[in-house]
Amino acid sequence: EELPYRPALTQTPKLEGLVTASTFVVDQPRCFFDKYNNADIWLVVALDKAASTFNNTAAPGTPETAFQNFPDTVSAYMTLNATVANYPCSRPARDITVLRVGSETSCAGDKSRPTCNGPLPGPGPYRVKFLALQGSEPVAETPWSAPITLRTAKPPSKIPMTDRGHSAGMIAITTILSILFAILLAGLVAMLVFWGSDSCGSSSTFSKPESVTVRRYNTHHVYDQPAARL
Repeated sequence: EELPYRPALTQTPKLEGLVTASTFVVDQPRCFFDKYNNADIWLVVALDKAASTFNNTAAPGTPETAFQNFPDTVSAYMTLNATVANYPCSRPARDITVLRVGSETSCAGDKSRPTCNGPLPGPGPYRVKFLALQGSEPVAETPWSAPITLRTAKPPSKIPMTDRGHSAGMIAITTILSILFAILLAGLVAMLVFWGSDSCGSSSTFSKPESVTVRRYNTHHVYDQPAARL
């Protein structure tokens, strides 16, 4: 059965990182698989160009659908399995009912976890769908989403000239400030050297004190009196 629900990027307001360089966020398929109580619901991620060739009878957790082989030898992998109980019709007001595709980094290279929800290897574009399996038998699925392209880093050649001018201006200001600082530092060093040499010159100049001559005086009134000689 093809269900009347097409997966899409979430419209949840104020949700950061809706699309990044290796992840994107889609809404949960709530209240669409409610009559398949015994089914496991899988998210299928495929390259846009290979979505139409996906075999919905392929078993999850096998080399044919393993994340670690995507996209070299596998054009679509299966991940984020859940039961109908995980996608109920009711939705608490504060709950954020979304799925982030590509959020698991720890199992990206672990071949023992072929259903890893690992980071997407490139900008895509990608398409996703939900598939319900009872055992190995597909019982319901959604249509493929519209193509989803991830963010990529902007090449230097496409950076606007205003950014380059701003960077050049900052470099010029930094250069001028560096030159002024060097001049100021050189002036301070010269002043310190001048003061140091002046202090040394003053401390090395000594004046020889004049010699003091002490003259000896005789008191004539003592030796000139005859009575003193007796």
